[in-house]
Amino acid sequence: MSQQLAFLGLGVMGAPMTANLVRHGYSVKAWNRTPNRPGVEIAENAGAIIVSSIQEAVETADLVFTCVGDVPDVEEVILGEQGVINYAKPNTLIVDFSTIGSKAAIKIGETLKQHNLRFMDAPISGGDIGAQKGTLTIMVGGNEPDFQECKPYLEAMGKTIRLCGSVGSGQAVKLCNQALVSLYMVGLCEAVEMAKQQGIDPNLMIEVCSTGAAGSWALTNLAPKITASDYNPGFMIKHILKDLRLVKETLNGSSDIIPGVDLADRLFKIVAEMDNGQGENQGTQAMIRAYQN
Repeated sequence: MSQQLAFLGLGVMGAPMTANLVRHGYSVKAWNRTPNRPGVEIAENAGAIIVSSIQEAVETADLVFTCVGDVPDVEEVILGEQGVINYAKPNTLIVDFSTIGSKAAIKIGETLKQHNLRFMDAPISGGDIGAQKGTLTIMVGGNEPDFQECKPYLEAMGKTIRLCGSVGSGQAVKLCNQALVSLYMVGLCEAVEMAKQQGIDPNLMIEVCSTGAAGSWALTNLAPKITASDYNPGFMIKHILKDLRLVKETLNGSSDIIPGVDLADRLFKIVAEMDNGQGENQGTQAMIRAYQN
């Protein structure tokens, strides 16, 4: 008999991930902090059982998945007064897909262990497209038995699933990933601008470069959005800025070893401040606006 699942957080990533779990035949109770959001409808239409409280979602669950925002959001949902820690059954496995850094993940894991609850950090990469198609990369920190127990469910949501080490290790790999994707965006924007300056159609450049050594997920999926001035978010600028903040905090301010990250951070912040601060809600491909300002 399949285990009962709970999924907390039905945003751009969490909603399609929940839907994929249901499509694979799993029973999921789902909750979102803000009702009547598009993600709630997506999960419900897929067959998830939408509930109005964390307690209702987790009190009968064997596994609890969380996908929210920053460190305070994760701590509130898992450790808060109305959080998972107060309602989950003993020995429940809690898996967090948020990007919060290793220090926060380790702290949460230690607190849950004191309450006879298990924890894995499992940050994700692949954007909204990966979440919808079930092709996410999932970087897991935890122990082997918990990983094996959870793996069939992770396989419903992702394609590349790796146990990276103990709790916090998934976060460590994810922050490296975020350093890479932030710098890819710098490269994409500059390549597009270079093509224009040389009288080359940027779309031609994208098509040709995608077949060579410069080919990447970002070039294939995000560069066409840049040339189309499509800044709808798959991953918002405010979220990459949060992740880059975590990168810097992890390195204790040693920015001299990450000058590229500092550059990407500065460019994202320029766009975030546009449109009276609403630029932060655009997709990361909107970095190109910093070059056009």
